[in-house]
Amino acid sequence: MSQDTNRDTWTSNYGFVLACIGAAMGLGSIWMFPWRLGAYGGAAFLIPYFIFIFILGITGLMGEFAFGRSQKRGAIGAFENVLKQKGSSLGPVLGLIPVLGVTGVYVFYLIVVGWVMKYLVLSIMGSFDNIDVPSYFGGFAGSTESLIWYAVAIISTLIIVKLGVSNGIEAANKIMMPALFVILLIVAIRSVTLPGAIEGIRFITIPDWSYLADPITWVMALGQAFFTVALGGAAMLVYGSYLKDDQDIPSSAFNTAFYTTIASLLAAFATIPAAFAFDLPAESGPPLLFITIPLVFAEMPGGYIFGVLFFLSVFFAAITSAINLMEVPVEAVMDRFNIGRNTSVIIVAILGFLVGIPLCLSLDNFGFFSDFVSIYLVPLGAVLAAIVFFWIFGVSNARAEINKGAKRPVGAWWEPIAKYAFVLVSVVVLVLGIIYGGF
Repeated sequence: MSQDTNRDTWTSNYGFVLACIGAAMGLGSIWMFPWRLGAYGGAAFLIPYFIFIFILGITGLMGEFAFGRSQKRGAIGAFENVLKQKGSSLGPVLGLIPVLGVTGVYVFYLIVVGWVMKYLVLSIMGSFDNIDVPSYFGGFAGSTESLIWYAVAIISTLIIVKLGVSNGIEAANKIMMPALFVILLIVAIRSVTLPGAIEGIRFITIPDWSYLADPITWVMALGQAFFTVALGGAAMLVYGSYLKDDQDIPSSAFNTAFYTTIASLLAAFATIPAAFAFDLPAESGPPLLFITIPLVFAEMPGGYIFGVLFFLSVFFAAITSAINLMEVPVEAVMDRFNIGRNTSVIIVAILGFLVGIPLCLSLDNFGFFSDFVSIYLVPLGAVLAAIVFFWIFGVSNARAEINKGAKRPVGAWWEPIAKYAFVLVSVVVLVLGIIYGGF
């Protein structure tokens, strides 16, 4: 625990970065990144993605980390503190928006985590050889059995979050994140050495420059960059609120973006060359994880062990991200109602499960709810956090907070990037998400 507050803190910068990588990558890296790469140009997609992730993504991460650390509170409390200093009482209301956005993601995301857990069990049982994979997913998702796995996912996440920041979240990520990278590397090596995989490797590494002339490539790369590092005004902010003043925010933000990108690329090499090798569509969208990949492992020599390893890595990615999503409403309940972590975790878990029941039993409800949250609430939360921190708190004050404990402080050149470019692009992400029906 911190010496000057009652607030739990990270024990090391290493543990904090691993937790942020776990929060950022999730299914966005293991699931969404490969099919986005497959659908929007392969290697050409990577060019705008790298630009966005390493300029704007890192800027946003530094902002949310520093916003949380400067106020030692989650989004609602941080917004309240800053706006109160300007004579406004709107802080808690505005801060509630990013918290509701992330909480909404927590509800529908845990349903998907339940699907992942079910598929991990199927891979361990060797069931992919004996079921009709395409029709199986359609019968499982939206069923009563899916509801059971949703409950298992919530309970698994609850157990870790209940243990606290250092003993639960940090400790879990110190085990699962290194394991995930090792597993992805093993599966990727197997994938790229399959007969016929060379076309998939070329697709990922050799750009088709014509894709860069298509605005949708840039739009989807921008959305993926923001989604990859979990910018939404609450998730990374709450992790930042547990930072000590001597911990290095610029370095942590860079490492989070860098290693999350490495994990995304490993996931792409683990899936796309294998899909090419078995003449299956790499651009198949969301079904890539639950239909295409199981078919690949069913046909691949040694597919049983590699299927188990792959879905184990997906589970690690999913659960570490779920931990971060649950922590946001848990911290908010603790902060607003002044009750303990154990009680707050149970309240959030029960309410989340109840809200998720109609989503779990109907894919139409799931789609409507997840679209509303991810298209409107989460991007709006990111915009509000950027405006409150870089404009109302002040970009010079923001840079001073970011530079506390930094071995390589950020210079004044960074201020217009944060105040103008990042805030403007955050608004663009919100608007384009509405126009395109989400990223």
